[in-house]
Amino acid sequence: MRRASDFRNLTRSERRRLLLRAFVRPLGTVILCVVLYFILPWTSLGDVSALLFLVGGLLVVGLASVWQIRRIFRSDVPALQAIEALALILPLYLLGFAAGYCLMSESDPGYFTEPLTRMGALYFSLTVFSTVGFGDIAATTDPSRAVVSVQIIGNLILLGVGIRSIVAAVDWARKRRT
Repeated sequence: MRRASDFRNLTRSERRRLLLRAFVRPLGTVILCVVLYFILPWTSLGDVSALLFLVGGLLVVGLASVWQIRRIFRSDVPALQAIEALALILPLYLLGFAAGYCLMSESDPGYFTEPLTRMGALYFSLTVFSTVGFGDIAATTDPSRAVVSVQIIGNLILLGVGIRSIVAAVDWARKRRT
């Protein structure tokens, strides 16, 4: 197969294969992240473990972001690699907060208006990220509000700086190839 950077010069089947890969790999990444979130065993070790888990999760998201941007720089098809990057970074970010919320709720159900299951924590993380905020689940203590505030700030950074960085990496990679 020829270099993917010559996308317009690829045969129809080569283009189809490339686009299929660009759809299947990100979808597989999202499915794997969600499955691992629901099947991996974890138990609460108290407030400190939940905080360390969230800090560690944010570090993992940061490292994954740097790794994915480097992959975009090196890619023959940077726009497709950017899709893969988002398919890894967003689930890691959202599921990381969901796991943190679940651990917090297990250590003290009073952190939220109701005890959170894994699904409830994921739902809460998604509503905070999307700014929908239905109000059915809310943080009720200062520590839980602090963590939610960190997610809100992280959302702004991820959407503003993160997306802009990925777009800039795609532009830079495309210009470098021409």
